[in-house]
Amino acid sequence: MRALYPGVFLLAALCASAQDFSGTVVEKFAGGFAYIDGPAWTRDGELIVSDVPANRLIKIKPGSKPEVLRENSGGAMGNAIDAQGRLYTCESHSHRVVRTNKKGELEVLAAAWEGKHLNGPNDVAVRKDGNVYFTDPAFGSQQDTRELDFYGVYRWEDGALSIVARPAGRPNGIALAPDGKKLYVTNSDERNVRVYDLNRKGEASNERVLISGIEGVPNGIRTDEQGNLYVAASAVVVYSPEGQKLWDYTFSDAPSNLAFGEDMLSLFVTDHGAIYRLRMPVKGWVNYQQP
Repeated sequence: MRALYPGVFLLAALCASAQDFSGTVVEKFAGGFAYIDGPAWTRDGELIVSDVPANRLIKIKPGSKPEVLRENSGGAMGNAIDAQGRLYTCESHSHRVVRTNKKGELEVLAAAWEGKHLNGPNDVAVRKDGNVYFTDPAFGSQQDTRELDFYGVYRWEDGALSIVARPAGRPNGIALAPDGKKLYVTNSDERNVRVYDLNRKGEASNERVLISGIEGVPNGIRTDEQGNLYVAASAVVVYSPEGQKLWDYTFSDAPSNLAFGEDMLSLFVTDHGAIYRLRMPVKGWVNYQQP
């Protein structure tokens, strides 16, 4: 269903499901940007996003004006918050993944694989036990300048970097299941979502395609407390844990990413120059809620 005018919308579910999305409300949360990506909700009640063309990180507290969190962000894209409230950022221009503590001190977690620069880290997810997962595709000029001859999905744990997968297509968004036992990765070229089983150590196995034939280029992905998947592609599309399509909503521009926040019934969607807030019928999940 396509929105025909700005403001607040009531959306209709496309099919019957265990969750009723027919009362979902969409409103504009913030605007005036060129291209926004990487939303992450902090434990302090702020939304952090990457203002990509301006090369900076922005923080927004509901009811307040956006503020600059960090200039010269290294081409920041995906962001995530861990159980301690630290910020993880994929710096696509700097070819690295960094972590920022509550004092603003920055630590580089990953910048190279076997002596070669990463292509351009894109999105990141953090498990409560400290396992960090991120995607490393190559978009735009990165295709011509990359040093690695593959696209990667990586795992970082206690200073050690390992490869989860080397997909043929470019991996993009990444998310964890609520119980931390599954890892989901969108693939922009193959137009699908792959899933991996994670053991107690955080090691991945049993790679398989969960969702295929996605319309548009799948980008960000998130999960809710019931295990449903929310994918930003040509629209925001909700799938059941088994990969069945439950509902979708189309914006004026293809959404880039999404994240749950506030009381976890708010889904924030970055849609190029604007951020929208969707009031959902199911609570979303973030890693610091994990048992």
